[in-house]
Amino acid sequence: MTEIVRAEGLSKHYGGFEALSDVSFTIARGSIVGLIGPNGAGKTTALKAILGLTEFDGELDVLGMDPRIGRHKVMERVCFISDVGVLPRWMRVRELIDYVEGVHPGFSRERAEAFLGETDIAPSKKIRQLSKGMVTQLHLAIVMAIDVELLVLDEPTLGLDILYRKSFYDRLLNDYFDHETSILVTTHQVEEIESLLTHLLFIDGGRIVLDSAMDELAMRYADVLVSPENVEAAMALGPLTVRDMLGKKVMLFEDVQRDRLESLGEIHVPSVADLFVAKMKRGRS
Repeated sequence: MTEIVRAEGLSKHYGGFEALSDVSFTIARGSIVGLIGPNGAGKTTALKAILGLTEFDGELDVLGMDPRIGRHKVMERVCFISDVGVLPRWMRVRELIDYVEGVHPGFSRERAEAFLGETDIAPSKKIRQLSKGMVTQLHLAIVMAIDVELLVLDEPTLGLDILYRKSFYDRLLNDYFDHETSILVTTHQVEEIESLLTHLLFIDGGRIVLDSAMDELAMRYADVLVSPENVEAAMALGPLTVRDMLGKKVMLFEDVQRDRLESLGEIHVPSVADLFVAKMKRGRS
């Protein structure tokens, strides 16, 4: 199977609120997909649908199964890290590792202890004695030590300092990702995951507004540093956004031929963060 997740016409209503509206996308095996959107855009609802945690309309195939009727089978091959780690506060760290090792055949104690070795978490500590950041670190260490086919990360480093966030993403790419496992990650810290991603999904208002492989972005989008004498000509090409920088205008263009932009100024590939802002502004205008 080349597609590990396939969604077609995915919709979800909460009363009169439409959380997802006819959403379609795929996640290829071995890909790292960023699902990026503002608060209330539909990210969490999409994740819940994939994990079998909510009903929905449309078709959704996860590892060849419908998560609505086969969630227990899906979760044998999927791991999920939420933005809030909930662990039994009465347990000691080593007891938690013992427990997970006993109930999950895909768990690697060696890998978990290696992750924890980069933290200040003592195995003898009770979870209730740990700080919020340490609980998050422990949760990450446990889940990242489980061998699965799909890893779903929902704001995985929320509340962690920048040093551990950097360490986590380095380990995710170098020690965990094997080009067979697929990773779906949501985060508001887009700049921290940009270099990891193979595919990008933007969602807003329950709809997918961008679905692109990362290596295709440079062919479709361009940031141009436009000098004052070229502003009028550049505006005529309909930029997505215009912002000021060092006395010049930076304009972001979509699907405009490169040879039409070269005479206007210096061309760069836009960052994911700048592209996200542009697509959100355009969608809401």
